Amino acid sequence: MLSIINPKEALEDYNFKEISVATIASHSALDVFDGAKDEGFKTVAICQKGREKPYLRFRRIVDIPVILDRFIDIIKPENIEFLRKNNVIFIPNRSFSVYVGYDNIEKIFNVPIFGNRYLLRYEERSGEKNYYNILDRAGIRRPKTFSSPDEIDRPVMVKMPHARKRVERGFFIAIDRDDFWNKFRKLVANGVVKEEDLAKASIEELVLGAHFNVNYFRSIARKDVEIISIDRRIQTNLDGYLRLPADIQVELREFVDVEMIEIGHESATIRESMLEKLFDIGDKFVEATINIEPPGVIGPFTLQLFVTADLDVIVFDVAPRIGGGTNIYMGIGSQYSKLYFGKPISMGRRISIEIKECVLLGCLEDIVT
Repeated sequence: MLSIINPKEALEDYNFKEISVATIASHSALDVFDGAKDEGFKTVAICQKGREKPYLRFRRIVDIPVILDRFIDIIKPENIEFLRKNNVIFIPNRSFSVYVGYDNIEKIFNVPIFGNRYLLRYEERSGEKNYYNILDRAGIRRPKTFSSPDEIDRPVMVKMPHARKRVERGFFIAIDRDDFWNKFRKLVANGVVKEEDLAKASIEELVLGAHFNVNYFRSIARKDVEIISIDRRIQTNLDGYLRLPADIQVELREFVDVEMIEIGHESATIRESMLEKLFDIGDKFVEATINIEPPGVIGPFTLQLFVTADLDVIVFDVAPRIGGGTNIYMGIGSQYSKLYFGKPISMGRRISIEIKECVLLGCLEDIVT
């Protein structure tokens, strides 16, 4: 078992003229593969048996499908050797973190990963390494948190693991402490959350505002922090519930457990006067990650935020890797990327552009860990 993975050593045997791009075939993989093909790279899709069909049917974007019994099998020595023989640069996504696990990613998966593998675990809200620490170090405003349900003194958003869909989170809103306990017990009884997961819950003040997922890119080759795109979540069954007339919503509220599970995304823009604030918090976030977990965030990251009625920006979630919402920009490209490149591109293509530029500039070892 490796305690430290050195990107320089990992790249020693690579043929830089034959680089392949690989990722777990889930989450944002279609965008990653499509962008890699646009930039001329061979692609390797790490599929789990029973979930491989899209990556076989969309034939143009996947050159080599690797079908495993489980995603976590990617850490087996023979699979790592296969990836290295194919000169793979691996792109992390949320499914990679969830199914393979942070310890395995940091200590066993000896394949060059685009970005900072040691920053991935900061996506969590609990533990010593969490994104609250990054936001606080950066001086970026976030919702107030409560360490115990008994401390609740205002409406809150509760985020905890889903009982059945472990890759998802079980969200619910409580108006006060008593409402918290009533809803929590109901969700436990309905099998939406588990009582033993309460210790893992994040209890945040409820912030009202317009929500945006801002997709940034920290470029090493161009020494810049870019805003590539903005999107918004479509959540089930919240989306269906909100489409009902208000009187029906009221009638159903005792019978429906509203689950805010991400099922899709839609494109969004923000008023131009807000962009300066978005650049500021992006720069602050990058600087904080450099100080907390060198070399800091590399490549794509997403800050999910609210803009309040006073036009304050409050960040409520962080993804230190490619976000799932980037798939909406495959083919057509994203709205802000054109301002950098003269043509709209997707985040997946932006990653491959960075890899290609660093091969040419000799900075490939600086964008992998």
